[in-house]
Amino acid sequence: MRRTAMLVSMVLAVAMMAMAGIRDDIKKNPLKGGSHYFAYPDSALPALTPAPEGYKPFFINHYGRHGSRWLIDGNQYVVPVTELEKGERNGKLTQRGRQLLAHLRTVKLASTKRLGELSDKGAEQHQRIARRMYENFPEVFAGDAPIDARSTVVIRCILSMQNETDMLKSLNPNLRITTDASNHDMYYMNCHDTVVARLRREVAPLYEDFRSRHLNPKHMLGVLFTDKKFAADSIDGLALMTNLYEVAANLQSHHAFDGMYMLDVFSDDELFELWSCTNVDWYLKVANTPLTDHRVVYCQRNLLTDFIEAADRALALGRNSATLRFGHDSVVLPTACLMGINGADFSTDDLEEVADNWCSTDIIPMAGNIQLVYYRKAGSDDVLVKVLMNEREATLPIATDIAPYYHWSEVRAYFMDVLADMPR
Repeated sequence: MRRTAMLVSMVLAVAMMAMAGIRDDIKKNPLKGGSHYFAYPDSALPALTPAPEGYKPFFINHYGRHGSRWLIDGNQYVVPVTELEKGERNGKLTQRGRQLLAHLRTVKLASTKRLGELSDKGAEQHQRIARRMYENFPEVFAGDAPIDARSTVVIRCILSMQNETDMLKSLNPNLRITTDASNHDMYYMNCHDTVVARLRREVAPLYEDFRSRHLNPKHMLGVLFTDKKFAADSIDGLALMTNLYEVAANLQSHHAFDGMYMLDVFSDDELFELWSCTNVDWYLKVANTPLTDHRVVYCQRNLLTDFIEAADRALALGRNSATLRFGHDSVVLPTACLMGINGADFSTDDLEEVADNWCSTDIIPMAGNIQLVYYRKAGSDDVLVKVLMNEREATLPIATDIAPYYHWSEVRAYFMDVLADMPR
């Protein structure tokens, strides 16, 4: 992609400063080590920078991930129970192992027929996002503003959309909200790209090699089993470790499990490496890396095109409105990379560099979202736009004289250049 050397250096410097402390962040807050299971971090959002004088918001262009959910793969609940039961049958579990097994059985039972569904916390996350959106940008939602809300056809996304739109409607009953979830829109809401699918298969061995070098369940096994030889001979340590990590990380998605904590069975190093492997997996699947010929980010070219076209329609409409889209982490993350938000377009072929420079968790916690907020001023044709990543002011890799705002004409031209630069 076309970049000036100075802008690349500036963006990478900011990204490195932001990401270098991820190990310390996880140590201070192990829940963040849960990667894409991290519950939406909205307890201490920073204040937003006021718009330049005379400018008022009139349009929001949005794509958001569904909120916190149950795990999708039932084996993630089953495998830890199965492995620990081997120790139980042979009298080889520590007290912590026995306690953990009891908790895992409770969680497994509660997950019955709920795989992939939106959780209670997930619904609340979207209600709060909608309320803040309304309070932060009241001009957008004034009067009988048309609100176009679309979802992928997956129920947790539909319910996320419904929770946001219901909240908006409760705050202003005059809003003209339309909701839809149709295969008709999947070409941009959750596009499946056969070239990208092939590239992901080709780099899968790189991830497996990285994981084999970074994951060692020795400490965890010592916490859970009294007999090291039994654990080594009878327990699939990596299967237990990786599936237990999924369950433990996702407990934060449910009010019912607020008093249940499992991440303590991992050492600080184990938890960081589990996060790091997940982060690398995401990097290989969606990021701007030469390992996939800089091609996989373009799986969201249709969505970026829709962002541009939605803004064009809003400008032509000449009044306040919003376009709200609800989908998945696998869409939000490559879209942020394609747009270059907060240095997400970082590129390297050295997977050992990824953790210090690129953090998927900051982009796709549960309910993670991208908001482009558009502003105009009476008597001026210069439309401004501000980028919010998870409701925090964000940067793009283009120059601006009014940060954190950008001139939409320049952002639009940049996005068009990005699309034109797609590798063939």
